[in-house]
Amino acid sequence: STFSKTWGSRRATRVRRQLSRSDIAMRRIQVLARAVVPSLVLAPFASPAYLFTGCLLQRGCAAPLTTTRCASGEAKDEVQLAKEAAESRDDTTPDTIFDKIIRKEISAKIVFEDDRALAFRDVSPQAPVHVLVIPKVKDGLTQLQNAREDQEALLGHLIYVASRVGKDECPEGYRLVINDGKHGAQSVYHLHIHVLGGRQMTWPPG
Repeated sequence: STFSKTWGSRRATRVRRQLSRSDIAMRRIQVLARAVVPSLVLAPFASPAYLFTGCLLQRGCAAPLTTTRCASGEAKDEVQLAKEAAESRDDTTPDTIFDKIIRKEISAKIVFEDDRALAFRDVSPQAPVHVLVIPKVKDGLTQLQNAREDQEALLGHLIYVASRVGKDECPEGYRLVINDGKHGAQSVYHLHIHVLGGRQMTWPPG
């Protein structure tokens, strides 16, 4: 009937207007997110819930939790970086970026240092507190699976240092993470322990 067609047409118009308002609101959220967090990678994380609860409210994290940025500014997935590192790794090569930090050739925000261990803040933090603990002498410890029996005391010391950092900076609790190999998403082949905290961790961890 004419009434049904008219009512249907009006209802479709209202729906289109609602969708248009939703699109405008989404664009405003994206503009705000880019202004507050310039390096935020919006796509494909385009929902308002993700933008605000997943990034902006985590004390200004610079990027989604699985994304980092290379020197060129291009966003790269951490898993992809790990795959590239695994393919190009060479255990006979003495230097990684961590060796340069140890020699003070590259600056870092150091939170602890002794004759065996160095702890410094991650430049691409995945939590409000994100500290890396590394051995100052690599001695073959490119990854945990390469640890030797005579390095047992060193491994224990690294864990102890990580626990002190976690206790001092994350009184409500923290998480220690060691990535090992390609499937473990290890992107730097110099053994390191991640100390993560300052927010509620989730489970399972990816």
